[in-house]
Amino acid sequence: MDIFKVKRLMNIKKIVLFGSTGMVGSNIVNHEKFKEYDFVCPSRREIDLMQTNLLGKYLAKIKPDLVINVAGMVGGIVKNSKNNYEFLLNNSMININLIHQSYKLGIKNFLNVSSSCIYPKNNKSPITEESIFSGPLEPTNEGYAISKLSALKMCNYLFNDKNLNYKTLIPCNLYGPFDNFDPEGSHMIPGVIKRTHYSKTNNINSVEIWGDGLARREFMFVGDFVNLIFSSIESFEKLPALINIGLGEDYEINHYYNVISKVIGYEGNFTHDLDKPVGMKRKMVDISKMKQLGWQHKTSLEEGIKKTYEYYLKHYEGQI
Repeated sequence: MDIFKVKRLMNIKKIVLFGSTGMVGSNIVNHEKFKEYDFVCPSRREIDLMQTNLLGKYLAKIKPDLVINVAGMVGGIVKNSKNNYEFLLNNSMININLIHQSYKLGIKNFLNVSSSCIYPKNNKSPITEESIFSGPLEPTNEGYAISKLSALKMCNYLFNDKNLNYKTLIPCNLYGPFDNFDPEGSHMIPGVIKRTHYSKTNNINSVEIWGDGLARREFMFVGDFVNLIFSSIESFEKLPALINIGLGEDYEINHYYNVISKVIGYEGNFTHDLDKPVGMKRKMVDISKMKQLGWQHKTSLEEGIKKTYEYYLKHYEGQI
């Protein structure tokens, strides 16, 4: 049964969205269905998610039907590998406070957005949900992954033991508008867009690729992922407790560079720095459960890159 085409089963009206200024949160706020719900989107100035008591009082005052957690400290391979302690500490505190305070207040519905970095580094792709905890994590983002694993397990315990609708989505890598284009903190696609655009506008004849470019990655356009979030809200009770969200296909890093260069119109060459870290050789999630929901992505890689590049030109062009 396609649960995304059935009549809404739950009366979810008021939603608290934590992390509304990040990439996923900003795309939720700008989605066409956003105004169909009573969203509350507190900023960091309004509520410090590290302050347990203040967070509890805030949620008690709002009394939401659903909490969506896309908050946290995020970054690419450089930032993660240099700050494993901070990623573990900050994200763990945020996730534990949000989940536990929601549980204490009797909030029955919680949507936790995780990450495919939670999977062991040596897993064969496609990676199933059952692979969690089956091996060691990728060292370059281990702190972040551990924090995400603890949040996932908390939600799963509350789902299984307390009969609460605490669900976790595990998306593959995401990219798109409102992404972070900072060279030190960005993920691959926004970082490559910025460096390639800079090389084109400054007549630099080569762009460096970390590693040999043969590692494979799965990237979903964030607009598609947010479409799924809104579809999930409409039939939240039927959503599985734990589910991968992905494309069902991946590409070599070199391919992403080629598509980005094509979109930008860059005609230079690529060089490979074999001494730089590349992370897992392949990371593609199994989407069997997602397919059972009758959902699939709509945006092609080239179309998604074009939309992301247009956003970059509008908001970031001229910045170094």
